[in-house]
Amino acid sequence: MELDLIVKGGTVVTGNDIYRADVGVAGGKVAALGVDLGTTPRIVNALGKYVLPGAIDVHTHLEMPFMGTYTADDFRTGTAAAAAGGITTVVDWAIQEPGESLFATLEKWDKKAAGKTVIDYSFHVVLTDLSRNALDEIKDVVRNGIGSFKCFMAYKGTPLMQTDSNLFRIMRRVRDAGALFCVHAENGDIIDVLVREYVAQGRLAPIYHADTRPPEVEAEATARAIALAEIARCPLLMVHLSAKEALQKVREARDRGLPIHAETCPHYLSLHYEELERPDFEGAKFVCSPPLRRRDNTPHLWSGLREENLQEISSDHCAFNWKLQKELGRDSFANIPNGIAGIETMIPVVFSEGVRGGRLTLNQFVRLTSTNSARLFGLYPEKGTIAVGSDADLVVFDPDRKVTVTRELLHQNVDHTPYEGFSVTGWPAVTISRGEVVFENGQIVGRPGRGRFVKRRATTSV
Repeated sequence: MELDLIVKGGTVVTGNDIYRADVGVAGGKVAALGVDLGTTPRIVNALGKYVLPGAIDVHTHLEMPFMGTYTADDFRTGTAAAAAGGITTVVDWAIQEPGESLFATLEKWDKKAAGKTVIDYSFHVVLTDLSRNALDEIKDVVRNGIGSFKCFMAYKGTPLMQTDSNLFRIMRRVRDAGALFCVHAENGDIIDVLVREYVAQGRLAPIYHADTRPPEVEAEATARAIALAEIARCPLLMVHLSAKEALQKVREARDRGLPIHAETCPHYLSLHYEELERPDFEGAKFVCSPPLRRRDNTPHLWSGLREENLQEISSDHCAFNWKLQKELGRDSFANIPNGIAGIETMIPVVFSEGVRGGRLTLNQFVRLTSTNSARLFGLYPEKGTIAVGSDADLVVFDPDRKVTVTRELLHQNVDHTPYEGFSVTGWPAVTISRGEVVFENGQIVGRPGRGRFVKRRATTSV
């Protein structure tokens, strides 16, 4: 067999297995696993390193309009940073504007991505307006390779927030299409009351963003979303779950056999509420929704990952510059664009805090960052594993490399990282997308535009 590339001398780690083998690549696919695979024009040395399936980040916000500005990373810079972080596929949220058809939304997002992506990509659809037959489009959208949809229960006063009746109607249509429904679960009505009260009282610093979104508003909305999904008989995924109180609602539902899934993010596993108290408005760098929780919350999320009540980890990369963008909220936390930059640091942070920290096994780490996302979102087995016939999306990962994270080290198009000065052990050495090296020696070498749109099958479970 004539191979294009061999990843040689590494330890292959999948969601279930760990073994020594070389990985042979031909035509963008894994073509052989073993030893003495022959010669090839390109050898990637993986001696002393892990060979992982490329991570799949199913929660990104690239070139997204929000709160009067746009996220700092577009599909070129965002997917380049993802490649540097060991991510080989992203699934971005395409947000419907009022009066817009779902297909028009997807066409608009596809134009944003076309000719820019370094790695493969897909979209979810966020529904905001049910007029103009949006509900009737859901089945056709699924037939065209988009197997997941999302709504918000927060952001009152904007088109994002949906009523319970709309959520229920959408859930039934998504169920009938065989797709997965995702929800941002926070009680927008309660948040709105609290924000108005805090602003009127002159409590305007970044810390009050978190205080007006306490864990109980996430737990209540999570329980309500689960109840609606149970009535609608619709599989459900809670995105960016942050609070132990919300996790308990998911655990109870899963114990009853309901098809409820949940995601968490690296910042909820490694950063804490106290960051928002940083002086000189630096706390604004850590404003996101749901907010960072107190330190004693974090062990509950790690337990949820180990016990598989949290099925996947994604970055929720929603990057805004501190200067000019986060600064829109200098006079009031209510005007700070919500979001944290994390696409490039996701894999190192989760590996270091999880595997090196003794909280996750290697196989769990791969499942949570790749395999489970591939299964939930209709990408498996082409992606999410290393097997003959799967896409050659591979990461050569150095488990012993010690790195102090700095803004200068990273490739994200944002003027800060929330992990500035954070020490990690474990860092990507080489990233390969469909058999092509896109990151090595600390440099992005993949060509913008080489990434492909990936049609996803409708699927509802891991």
